[in-house]
Amino acid sequence: MTETRFDRLADARPMIECREVQKHYGDYHALRGIDLTIRAGEFFSLLGPSGCGKTTLLRTIAGFEDISSGAVLIDGKDMERVPANRRPTNMVFQSYAIFPHLSVAENVGFGLRRDPRSRVEKAAAVEEALEMVGLKGYGTRASHALSGGQRQRVALARALILKPKVLLLDEPLSALDRKMREQMQVELIKLQRQVGITFVLVTHDQEEALVMSDRIAVMFEGQIAQLDGPEALYARPTSRRVANFIGVMNFLPARVLGETGGAVQIEAPGLGRVDIPMANVSRADPGDLGPTVGFRPEAVSLVASGAQGANRVTEGVVDEVVYYGDMTYYDVRLDGSAGFDGQARPVRIAMRNVFGREVQDVGTRANVSWSPGSLVLFR
Repeated sequence: MTETRFDRLADARPMIECREVQKHYGDYHALRGIDLTIRAGEFFSLLGPSGCGKTTLLRTIAGFEDISSGAVLIDGKDMERVPANRRPTNMVFQSYAIFPHLSVAENVGFGLRRDPRSRVEKAAAVEEALEMVGLKGYGTRASHALSGGQRQRVALARALILKPKVLLLDEPLSALDRKMREQMQVELIKLQRQVGITFVLVTHDQEEALVMSDRIAVMFEGQIAQLDGPEALYARPTSRRVANFIGVMNFLPARVLGETGGAVQIEAPGLGRVDIPMANVSRADPGDLGPTVGFRPEAVSLVASGAQGANRVTEGVVDEVVYYGDMTYYDVRLDGSAGFDGQARPVRIAMRNVFGREVQDVGTRANVSWSPGSLVLFR
């Protein structure tokens, strides 16, 4: 069997280790006992809403923030009392911090001012860095005349020219428009695999983290709620809060009827009685009113009347239609979905607009196909 990238990363040495890291700002507890290992050569993301502590954690790794207790190790060395400029890291900031009065080459080579290499060697290093980020021949251009995407590439080149062991990225794509952001996501993935160093990305954009990362740590209120690969994080969230934050998920109230043969039998409005595999059972969050069953919009689909297959089929009525070109999103009120409290809960269904598939109208009776294996139980 061919060894995959994930197999190689699983065997890689630890590059960053956070051991019970605590950070206080007066009475505010920003980081609450962070235990985390990031592997050499990994593209790792810290994901969470504003104020969750992800940028604070990145800054403690960089050395811009002192920790209140615990330890941060980089490549096996404790970083206590090691200032930011002595750590084997470099950071690309959200603002890029490009010097407008310097040329592109002068910006990229700024960190080489005290480097003992000759002027010719430094110029060659600058050209190599510019070529690496797709800006070959841009050295003499004025930095203030660059587009947002080009400024971001200059910031990357300036960080990479110093050959750090770790590149820290603080929401570097947030200022770009959607099309440029998607393009740069792919280019960052290619660049990281080309240079082979550890990338740590801070982002609040769930899609960005899923696209770019080998692993993702989802953070809330200074703690890591789940650390997993993108596929596991999306398909098997370990709490309702993580499921609700990552993408879109439908939630229906459920009653647990019992456990048999490695599965939990539940009853949910609109779905009836279902056996949920134990692998798809996650914990509820404090404050949840009771067991809940969740499923992704693309895990269910509209099918023709009388369609046969291994999935179960439930009928309903289309309440809303949102057309996105490549996709159509339907809100469908399942028959019997009024639930235990009498409240109807439409479910969101995502359908790709393949050739020959008609877009359904509001008010249409619909047949909804779904598989018990796509359901996650939070209890």
